[in-house]
Amino acid sequence: MKETKSVYVNVVLLTIGVISIGLSSIFIKWATAPASVLGMYRLFFTLVLITPMLRKLSLRAIFKDLSRKELLLLLLAGVFLGLHFLLWMESLAHTSVASSMILLSLQPVFIMLGSFFMFKERTTGGGVLALSVAVIGSAVTAWGDVGLSSEAMYGDVLSLLGAVTSSLYMLTGQNLVRRIPPIAYSYIVFAVGGIVMLIYNLAKGVVLFDYDSKEWVLFLLLAIVPTIFGQMLFNRLLGSLGATTISMVIVAEPAVAILLAAFLLNEKLTLLHGVGGVLTLAGIGLFFWFKQMMIKRGQKSLR
Repeated sequence: MKETKSVYVNVVLLTIGVISIGLSSIFIKWATAPASVLGMYRLFFTLVLITPMLRKLSLRAIFKDLSRKELLLLLLAGVFLGLHFLLWMESLAHTSVASSMILLSLQPVFIMLGSFFMFKERTTGGGVLALSVAVIGSAVTAWGDVGLSSEAMYGDVLSLLGAVTSSLYMLTGQNLVRRIPPIAYSYIVFAVGGIVMLIYNLAKGVVLFDYDSKEWVLFLLLAIVPTIFGQMLFNRLLGSLGATTISMVIVAEPAVAILLAAFLLNEKLTLLHGVGGVLTLAGIGLFFWFKQMMIKRGQKSLR
């Protein structure tokens, strides 16, 4: 009974997280500030908002308990997060929400490969089949942009790189979240990620403060909705559910973002976008179906 309740709670939290993250692409499209500025303030504003949650924690004690290897992994996780926001947010300036989001949904493929090489985690044949369907779907979506423009293809490449860095972020932090409180983990990686983008902005001479009130409201919305109610929820669930499961759930984000873009941004979908999206989401469904079958088989073998 307790396990069933826990499953329902996780489903609710994951649903809230997916919808919240789905809104991020809308906020980014509405903004005129550079992607690096959007990402930087998204993380820095989040740090300000969640600082009161750290009152009962000692970051110094947490750092002291971690080994040098774990500290390095913690810093790397923050760097990968910063690079992910930089690449993916910039992709939205060059391609459609549909293409960017569906290509970003390839995270599970990279995580599956990374889990095998880093943690020796094996995926069943059914899981490989499901991920293959998702890959084909994303490839069809990208092919739909080939005839549009070289700029759209450039945006697709940025989104693909964003998926790689996001996967590296989750793989790097998967075990760390089990060692330190999720709120502390989020705070540290958000700080590192924000600093990465600040350094990038300073190096490129990007304007940091000269923005109107609408932009500042969007900076704040990006911090509250997709980061606190999205990214932080996933960080909390990462330790118990694992990077592969979290990444597969996040793949549902394109469906949310594409629907929102159609209503709020008047973005039109091509036939290839539709076919690619259906295949990608079908791959996700297959993955969870195969995973559920494996769980049921495991439970029967224990009886």
